[in-house]
Amino acid sequence: MLDLLPELFDTFPEQIQLLPLPLKQYGGKRIFWGEVVTVKCFEDNSMVKQLLARPGMGKVLVVDGGGSLDKALMGDLIGQSAVDNGWSGVVINGAIRDAGALAKMPLGIKALGTVPVKTARKGLGDVNCPLVFGNQTVTTGMLIYADDNGLAISNTALDLSLIS
Repeated sequence: MLDLLPELFDTFPEQIQLLPLPLKQYGGKRIFWGEVVTVKCFEDNSMVKQLLARPGMGKVLVVDGGGSLDKALMGDLIGQSAVDNGWSGVVINGAIRDAGALAKMPLGIKALGTVPVKTARKGLGDVNCPLVFGNQTVTTGMLIYADDNGLAISNTALDLSLIS
């Protein structure tokens, strides 16, 4: 399958909403989905590192980094931790670094952009809090679906066997 979102919007128009974030693909998995875990942090990736070091069980970490492109909220070491712990993907409203290494990992990664500068770790950030992007609110427990066409969210799991 090369595209997921067009099929989902055609099959489940009442159950899925577009997530209006202009993110680029950086991971080795171009199509990914899973249950959402949220974190809000600004230029401090302490909570991102901590969460991705735990078992992910196919979940997707959605990070609101306030849109900052000054400090990277994830790099190759945290990305490898996410892979090792079974996360499906990471969506970051902010920056990543080590883009070349992340592109080779079997992990879905979408972010605003890249920057080579790491964050200071001060232990700051809120986990499992509602995140607002445009007119959409994303909460822990929702489902997120991603491909080269963008991002979509749903309150319930969609039956992917119904799409072609």
